[in-house]
This record gives sequence, structure tokens and C-alpha cells, in this order.
Amino acid sequence: MNIKQAKEYIEQTVRIYLKKDELSDYVIPVVRQRPIFMLGAPGVGKTAIMEQIAEELSIALVSYSMTHHTRQSAIGLPFIKKQIYDGKEFDVTEYTMSEIIASVYETMEESGIKEGILFLDEINCVSETLAPSMLQFLQYKVFGRHKVPEGWVIVTAGNPPEYNRAVREFDVAVLDRLKVLNVEPDYSVFREYALEQGLHPAIVSFLDMKRDCFYRIENTVGGRSYVTARGWEDLSDIIKLYEEEGLKADDTLIGQYINNEGVVREFDAYYDLYNKYRRDYRINEILKGQAPAAVTERAKKASFDERLSLLSMLMDRLRQDIKDNILRLDYVALPAAALKSMEGLSGRELIDAIEGAAGENRKRLSALKRAGALSKDEEHKLKRAVRLLEDMKKKLLDSEPDFENLKSLYNSEVERLRTESGKTADRLHNLFVFAEQAFAEGNELLILVTELTVNPYTSRFIARFGSADYERHQKELMITERQVDMQKQARELLNNI
Repeated sequence: MNIKQAKEYIEQTVRIYLKKDELSDYVIPVVRQRPIFMLGAPGVGKTAIMEQIAEELSIALVSYSMTHHTRQSAIGLPFIKKQIYDGKEFDVTEYTMSEIIASVYETMEESGIKEGILFLDEINCVSETLAPSMLQFLQYKVFGRHKVPEGWVIVTAGNPPEYNRAVREFDVAVLDRLKVLNVEPDYSVFREYALEQGLHPAIVSFLDMKRDCFYRIENTVGGRSYVTARGWEDLSDIIKLYEEEGLKADDTLIGQYINNEGVVREFDAYYDLYNKYRRDYRINEILKGQAPAAVTERAKKASFDERLSLLSMLMDRLRQDIKDNILRLDYVALPAAALKSMEGLSGRELIDAIEGAAGENRKRLSALKRAGALSKDEEHKLKRAVRLLEDMKKKLLDSEPDFENLKSLYNSEVERLRTESGKTADRLHNLFVFAEQAFAEGNELLILVTELTVNPYTSRFIARFGSADYERHQKELMITERQVDMQKQARELLNNI
């Protein structure tokens, strides 16, 4: 299965394991809750999906890599304890609490979230001294004398032995206590993730044309070469920072993230070409509806690869604008209910109420961060909501702190964002106009409509503000697809006569 399918399966399993009966007991007893074991090549996104699942289910996440743990750090340190048995005192060996179990309790205490996922990575690379204890842990959820708290689901991960020399293959006794998921790299899934996370468009458009460069692990004369999803994502981050600083991202930099000489050469050449396209085509002018005639004519005559790169640049810029707009609308909506409850307040009472609302958002931000269940977007939304409340409080202190002034300040912010949304909608319209003029005879409009449909932020934006261009082309494409289906069915009928 691919990583997206693995995520869906794990999320379903966690929901079922956390399901309670009418007496608030877990329907599946802890001892029958088989831990999940994701077995897959390095860098396919095993760790990333755990953070997404925790966020979506509003539960905590504690992650540990097992490679650095010894028996003492995982199980706990022994100490002598006095114990009375049958009226006699004996010295008994006890164990301090495992670092791993202690971290779970600390997370519960600091975040206030009592259910979660304990994610143990590289579990098939544990030290020789710890290996015998893993069977007990996987069956009974116990490290030493201390249990994983109820309400915590165990998910583990590891690499197959061909990717990691330190791997210790599990025997049947261990495997029979696990739910094993074999995870394979899948570019289509990575692409969906890449667009949602805003990976550099040069990487996405390059991999669209060179899918065989997405994931490779090979043994060569010069040693092992590897290209992973993690490598592309990390390369995207560093290229963006280099561009912001006006630095050149060359093959030396690329090779620090992509360990394959052939792929490095190909991407380096494409990245140079991509930057040339970025200089030649005036992206901002196109989205403003001011595309020079020469740019439109060049796009009409360009090769498919060049047109695909141009569309990628345009879509990336628009996606970022739309995503920022949606997140801003979300953070403004966040304190709306709290502000409405302040009606009738004034003076110190109103200021205290605003500070209280800001404090609640800070508390939520801190709890989710400590629980490991906070995405970057959610973090930005909460921080912006706190900043909005603090800015309004400051302005009220400089004027007259009453509810009508608070309402006016809030409505001004809402109206400002509505104006920005209108400008973003205009840029979306201008993109369609340019695409119709430059790509009328190609498949680029199909790609454009598809990308707008599958991206969660662009689809939300269109659902909220509408787009006549999108609706028109979507209907045309649906008709075309229906015609293709009918032609296919007709051919099948003729073949059966």
C-alpha cells in the first residue's frame, strides 16, 4: 500500500481502539489491541502521517526513535526496595519508570489530552539487550513494571533489512502480535502532499516529467545512492531560503539532499531552465490581467514541457495567495464567538475579557504543541488570532474601551480580508483568461481545473467565493469525459458483436 492508504488504515484503527462502550470501557481490551507496524523504505513519510493523524483526531502524539535506546533507558534503572512478605522484610529489585512511559505521562499532564499515539520508529533496530523485552511490550504494552496508559495506541515503524544493516528481523512470535503494513513509495500521493504543503514548484514540475527520479535506492560502483521523498521536501525548504537570500542553489547544494549523480545533474539543468522561464514570463503581470501580447504568443508556441513549467509557476503563486487568504479568514473567525459574548461590556471588564480570550487561544496553542498534534497552519492560525485580539485591546486602551468600538475594529479587519479575497478571485479569473488564450488547444486547462479541484485550499476558496470560469470549464470537461466514456462503451459493444 502507499503512505496515504497506510494513513487511512492507521486512523481507522486508532478510532476503533479508542471506541468505548456504555460503561466508558474500551471495547477492545488493551491486551488485544495489536500494535501497528509500518514496514517501508526510508523517507516515504511514515513519521509525517503520524503528526497528521494526531492533529485530525485531536489526540496527543509521543514519538521516539528506538535506535538510541538501551535496555536501561527504555525499561528503567533497577533499584533495591524493601518489601514485607508474610511478616518478613525482603530486598526486592524494582525499576524506575521508563523514559518513554514517563514522556507519555508528562504529555498528558502538560497538554490535558488523555488519549494519544505512542509512535516508536526504527523498532526493528533495537539494541541486542533490549530485543528480548520487546515481545512483552508489544503484547502487554509494558516497559519494565510500568504500563503504557490506557487510551494510548502503539504504532511502530521500521525499514526492511535491505535498506538498513542494523535491522533485526522479527520472528513469528513477534509478528503474530502486530498488524503489519507494507508501505511503498507512490509519486501520485507525494504530489498531492507536495502541493498541499507548498513544495517548490520547480521540484513538482520536474518530477511530473521525470517520475522515475522521485524515489531511488541503488547500489553503484561508488557506493549506495538514494533519492527519497524526504530528500525532495528538505531540498524544497533550502531552495526557498536560498532564493529569499539571493543565493544560487547549485548542484553542490542539490547533492546534499539528492544522493544520485544522475538525478542531481538532471534537476540542476531543469532548475536553471525553470529560472529562465521565471525571468522571461511575467507571472505577476499575467495574474494581474496585464500579460504582454508577446508573452501570450510565446506560450502558444512553447513546447509542452515549457508550458507545463509556466502553468506550474502560475498555479504555485495563486495557490500560495489562496492558502494565505483562507488561513487569514480562519484566524479572524476563530475569536468571533468569544467577541460576541462580550456585548454590553465596557471599560476594564471588556479589556479583561479580551485578554481572557487571548489567553484561551495561547493555552490551546501550548497544549496542542506539547501534545505533538499541532500543524504549522493551525499554529499560524492560533498565533494570528492572539495577535488580532492583542492589537484590538491595544487600540481600545488608546481610545474608548466599549463594545461598539470593539465591534468596529473587528468588522474593519473582516472587511479588509474580504477585499483581499476579491483581489485573489480576480487573479484566479485572470489565470483562466490567460490559459484560454495561450493553451486553448492543449491539455493545460484540464490540468488547471484538476489542480484547483484536488487542492484543499483552492477548492475551499472556490466553494466560498465561487468562480464562473472554473464552473464553466469543469462542466465542459465533464461533458468531454462523458463523451470519451460513451465512445469506449460503443467500441466494446462493437467488439462483442
